[in-house]
Formats: sequence, C-alpha cells, structure tokens
Amino acid sequence: MIIDTLEQAHLYTGLGERFVKAFAYLQQTDFTTLPKGKYAIDGDTVFAMVNEYDTVLAETEQMEAHRAHIDVQYIVQGEEYIGHDFLTTQTPSQAYDTATDFMLFAEKPAFFSVLKKGMFAVFFPTDLHMPNIQIESPAAVKKVVIKIKAN
Repeated sequence: MIIDTLEQAHLYTGLGERFVKAFAYLQQTDFTTLPKGKYAIDGDTVFAMVNEYDTVLAETEQMEAHRAHIDVQYIVQGEEYIGHDFLTTQTPSQAYDTATDFMLFAEKPAFFSVLKKGMFAVFFPTDLHMPNIQIESPAAVKKVVIKIKAN
C-alpha cells in the first residue's frame, strides 16, 4: 500500500503505464463538478468511479480486498480514516465474488490513516482496507476510486 499526496504522484510512475494514466487522470480532471458515476480511462484496464458519501463508524464496517484490480483512492473533498492490514491467512467473511472483484474480512484493521483532500492511497490485492470511516463525526466526502487491472 502507498499513501501520499497527488503532488508526489510522479514518484510512482515506475509502477507502470496504467499508473501513469491513472495519475494523469487525477491531475487533469476537475472533480468538483463531475457527478457521481463510472468513467473510462483506458477501457476496462483503468477506470474511475466518482462517489460522494458521509463517513461512518468503523464498528459498522469490515475490511475489503480485491484480486483483479488495484485501488487508487483519491480524496477530492473532505477527510476520512481508512483502516489497513496485510492480507495473509485471514479467511473472508464474505467470499470472493469474481463479478464484483470484492470480498470482506471481519478482522479489525491493524492501523488507521487519515486521508485528506489531495491525498491518495493505493491498495494492491495483498492489502486489506476499510475506507469511508469517520474521524470525529459523520462528514461529507467526495472520493475518486481508480481501478487498475492487476495483470
């Protein structure tokens, strides 16, 4: 996993052309006026999902993981906690669904980080993550999640 600011995205271009496209999209798009929805960047290998929501309590959530995609989660407005852990020997509480590339884990995160406006987090298939968590009270967040095909 990686946590950084969009200003430092150039440090991660060595991860491959798909990351270059993802970070270019984040840097060149005005998300303040872009409505919620799914947006193609490079076919089904790189695409963005724009979402708006209120943060929630960690106690009501579970960690998630993906096999087919890498997440780049970028905060456009607001801030949230995001829980993390490494995927090792945990057993999913909700089995992997190939159609949604999604599984859940009941274990609590090993640690939390704060993501604020202008920051991003990258979660690889070996990373568990619990996004959308409130810091002190529920707060409005606008986030872009770019999905990068892992293979």
